[in-house]
Amino acid sequence: MVEVWLEGIGVWGPGMTGWPDCRARLAGEPGDGDYAPPPAAALSAQERRRSTATARLAAEVAAQACTAAHRAPADYATVFSCSAGDLANVDAICRTLARDPRLLSPTRFHNSVHNAPGGYWGIAGGCEQPSNSIAAGADSFAVGLLEAAVQCAVEAAPVMLVAYDLPGPVPWDIVCGIEAGFGIALALSAAAVTGAKRLTLRHGAAAAADVRLQDAALEKLRRGNPAARGLALLAALAAGNVHEVALAAGDNNLVIGISDDDGC
Repeated sequence: MVEVWLEGIGVWGPGMTGWPDCRARLAGEPGDGDYAPPPAAALSAQERRRSTATARLAAEVAAQACTAAHRAPADYATVFSCSAGDLANVDAICRTLARDPRLLSPTRFHNSVHNAPGGYWGIAGGCEQPSNSIAAGADSFAVGLLEAAVQCAVEAAPVMLVAYDLPGPVPWDIVCGIEAGFGIALALSAAAVTGAKRLTLRHGAAAAADVRLQDAALEKLRRGNPAARGLALLAALAAGNVHEVALAAGDNNLVIGISDDDGC
């Protein structure tokens, strides 16, 4: 079992520009809206021009989580988790290679690597802490959370999970099935933090992971975006009276216990 404390949350998705919006929706307040590109104000104007929509989404939720935790970006080691990478950028590269490889942009190429969002974040925040970038298909959020929590507990240092996915153009949208953009960041601490929630992570039985959200639009988002699998955990946090949630994570489930910082 791994034990960490959740000290900050960042969220961006359709009709949601932060954790307060998301928490209200999960608590039953009506809401709607399409996905809008985030401002990604943490990135400089130059880096915003060079970056892709995927990197800007990651930077937005990461900055929100830092603000909520009252910590600087440089304080956190990071785990960036994305199921399929930057599909729009990969599609553009493939089309250019098929048409005329000499036209391939170096900027396109450096944005194609899976750790590009982590690189932009490190530059923006002057962060020299370790950073991992992973992919685990539909289970990317749960696997990313487990990676971040284990690193946080073992190193006894703050770690932030940043999970994000955006739909790609045809035919990537058919293959990957991502319906709308969504990003979530969780700032974790290895020591108790006043007002934070304690999360305990362990492996559990596979049958426990079928979670459904009451809001039909959010449930569609949860099923249609790997990063949005994290909405099940956010729903438990918003409810305040749910003490355990299970998420699919490979051959097992990741079972997450939730309690207050005093263990109640």
